[in-house]
Amino acid sequence: MTERSTQAGPVPDTVGTTVGSTDAATDAGAPLDTDTVAVAAVTYDRHEELAQLLHSLAAQTAPIRTVALVDSGTRPAAAVVEAATADGGAIHYLRSEANLGGAGGFAFAILAAIASGARWIWLMDDDGHPEDEHCLAELLRAAHDHDLDIVSPLVAATADPTRLSFNFRINGLLTNDRATLEPLGYLPDMVHFFNGALVRTEVFSTIGLPDMKYFIRGDEVDFLARVRRAGLKYGTLATVAVRHPATWSEMKPIFGGFITPVIPDGDFKRFSYFRNRAYNARKYRNLRWFGADVIGFPYYFLTQRDLKGLRAWFAAYSAGLRGTGFGPPPS
Repeated sequence: MTERSTQAGPVPDTVGTTVGSTDAATDAGAPLDTDTVAVAAVTYDRHEELAQLLHSLAAQTAPIRTVALVDSGTRPAAAVVEAATADGGAIHYLRSEANLGGAGGFAFAILAAIASGARWIWLMDDDGHPEDEHCLAELLRAAHDHDLDIVSPLVAATADPTRLSFNFRINGLLTNDRATLEPLGYLPDMVHFFNGALVRTEVFSTIGLPDMKYFIRGDEVDFLARVRRAGLKYGTLATVAVRHPATWSEMKPIFGGFITPVIPDGDFKRFSYFRNRAYNARKYRNLRWFGADVIGFPYYFLTQRDLKGLRAWFAAYSAGLRGTGFGPPPS
């Protein structure tokens, strides 16, 4: 139920040399020298946020081989990339004139990152950034300590880092209170893609890339479902974080929080989200998802007396159940 609104696509140009420190930790449980990492990132007209991301990546104590950056913005981010390169970053800048959405953009960026020969791929959206310089090193350490295929940090809200951008369900209750999770240290079988998740390269050979058909909203749910089907091991390290804008305003809890419909801003985001939820429920034959949706969304729109919203939900959800209605927004 998370989102990445960035959009990306093809056309390569490589600049730069090395991101991050080359000093590898040597204490017990530390990342190995063979733990080469490439970043897969997407951007769309967020130059200030992108500069912050590239600066934070360059500051990491664990070395980064390259940053594969897919840019499909209306204002190319070449100047931001050149400035980051001058500071010592190796950035594989992939400019796209095609709108592939977040899903397609990440698929392209991941392929470019894999082509660097890295053993790990670190997934980053342009409006997020590692909270401190030890984030990557600690994720690598946790991956070895717990023998993980995928490990993610907490995703802390940019405006209020004491809260999380996305909820966790702990003991049956939803929470975004960072102080509740941090003392737990490591949270098995919990992960949030694509904001800081560190993924073994072999994972993509096993389950494939993000499906560009989703465009935005829902591709992370599909990816996690494939991870689970493959029996891969994953978790969240609660002692490090990536900052990312929160989507709390989109969450509309009902029935005492038992169901939380998400109502995105903007017609296309809503359509994509509703369609993709239905498509995932159909694809994975998940009656729990379907039941929550056909109860929660109509209840929310009816209690808000929003018949137009209800009709739009029904049209999008019906399209998803039929497996239709995919593609980019109208030009």
